[in-house]
Amino acid sequence: METSLSRRDRTGRAFLTGIFSLISAAWVLPVIIVLYNSFKDNDAIKTSLFSLPNADSFVGLENFTAGIFHGNYPFYFSVLYSIIITVLSVALILICTSMAAWYISRVDSIFCRIFYYLCIFSMVVPFQMVMFTLSKTADKLALDTPFTIPIIYLGFGAGLAVFLFTGFVKGIPNDIEEAATIDGCNTLQTFFLVVAPIMKSTYISVGILEIMWVWNDYLLPYLVLDKTEYRTIPIHIQYLQGSYGQVDYGATMALIIMCLLPIITVYFICQKHIIKGVLSGAVKG
Repeated sequence: METSLSRRDRTGRAFLTGIFSLISAAWVLPVIIVLYNSFKDNDAIKTSLFSLPNADSFVGLENFTAGIFHGNYPFYFSVLYSIIITVLSVALILICTSMAAWYISRVDSIFCRIFYYLCIFSMVVPFQMVMFTLSKTADKLALDTPFTIPIIYLGFGAGLAVFLFTGFVKGIPNDIEEAATIDGCNTLQTFFLVVAPIMKSTYISVGILEIMWVWNDYLLPYLVLDKTEYRTIPIHIQYLQGSYGQVDYGATMALIIMCLLPIITVYFICQKHIIKGVLSGAVKG
């Protein structure tokens, strides 16, 4: 009986491994296609998208050069603005939402419950429902620069971040904070010196999730920013389309790879922290 059960267990695991391997391959395959097509000329991409580069279609780094120096808008400006927006937005989200989650978890009031549920509700509201109103509001409030758009990202990113941080903070014993207060720490010192270090894994997981979202986001910067003055990398890629709908597919795929590499690298480095932080934030409390 034990042999039969173990055999069945091994068979089930092998079946699940095969299924998830196929799903993983389906997710990775488009990235691989974009990668090797970034080294092919435009005609070869149009006629044989799924074929590997050969002696006739291989162009080396020409697509990367063409994408970087396309048009009159310098590509390094797009990289700079993407970095500024991502760093400021993620920093603002992490600081504000972690402090809000700590307050919500420690203060039992109607206001805190309503605020928490509003944050949860914001996670299910489609962006398309508010994007036109948001665009007008951002223009009136002068939130249309890389230094002010992080305020908008804070509003859209607060839901998930507050949810994860609140779940983790509920698992932190109050005795630790009471001991810090007895030792002479005020409220801010208790949070930054005692609570924040304990939430390291959740900070990393929320930070990586928010980085991937903000860095790759196209629609919000396109609606809010002045595209003649400020362009993020996704917007710069969109402007590779020429007159009469002509698109330089090679340069487009080359810039997509350049855009993906930093995020993929950071994700793989911090993958274990992401899983640990999401589980602790979703289960505790």
